[in-house]
Amino acid sequence: MNKKLKGLYAITDAKLMSENLLNMAEQAINGGVTILQYRNKTASITQQEQEARTLCQLCKKNNVLFIVNDDIELATKVNADGVHLGQKDTQINSARKKLGPDKIIGITCHNQIELAQQAQSQGADYIAFGRFYSSLTKPDAPAAKLSLLAEAKKTISIPIVAIGGITSDTAPELLEQGADMLAVIHGIFAQHDVFAASKQFVEVMKSIDRPRVY
Repeated sequence: MNKKLKGLYAITDAKLMSENLLNMAEQAINGGVTILQYRNKTASITQQEQEARTLCQLCKKNNVLFIVNDDIELATKVNADGVHLGQKDTQINSARKKLGPDKIIGITCHNQIELAQQAQSQGADYIAFGRFYSSLTKPDAPAAKLSLLAEAKKTISIPIVAIGGITSDTAPELLEQGADMLAVIHGIFAQHDVFAASKQFVEVMKSIDRPRVY
C-alpha cells in the first residue's frame, strides 16, 4: 500500500480555477493537500497536457501525489503518479498493463461494496465511494450512506476515499466511519481563501486521526 494514500485529496475544477489553476493548486498544497487530481473534461488535448505537466512538476516538488482523471495516455505523457477511473472508463486490468506495476490506480465505486470488492481483487490501489452529500460537480451521482464506509471496512483492505459535497463540518463523520481520504472540490477551490480552506480540512483530519492497519 502506498503510504501516501491518506489525507486530503483535492480535485481540480476548470470552471472554478480557470487561469488561476496553478496558483490555486499551489495554495491547496501549501495548505496540506497530500494528493492532487487533475480533472478537465473540456480543454483541448494540448491544454490538458500543458496543465497536467505543470501540475505534475508542482506536485513532485512538494512531495504530493499527482493523479490524472480517466486519461491513461495523458498520465503516461506527464509521468503522473497514477490515474483515477470511473466505472465506464478503462478496465483496471487494461490500465495496469499500460501503466505498469508502480503506478496508482483508483476507481469510483459509487455506493456499491460489490464494485469495491471487485476493484480490489483486480488490483486497484484505492476505491472511492460517494456522493455522500449534495454535489455541485455531480448532482446526479448515486447517494451513498455513511454506514457504507464502516460496512466496506469489513472486506476492503485498500484505502477508501469519500467524495461528494464534503465540508470541514461533515468531514469528521466520514473519517469516524472509516474514510482514509477525503476528496474535495468546492470545499477547497470555491472558497475565498484556498490555503485556509485546505488547512482547515487538514486540521480536522488530524484531530480525528487514528492508526489504520492494511
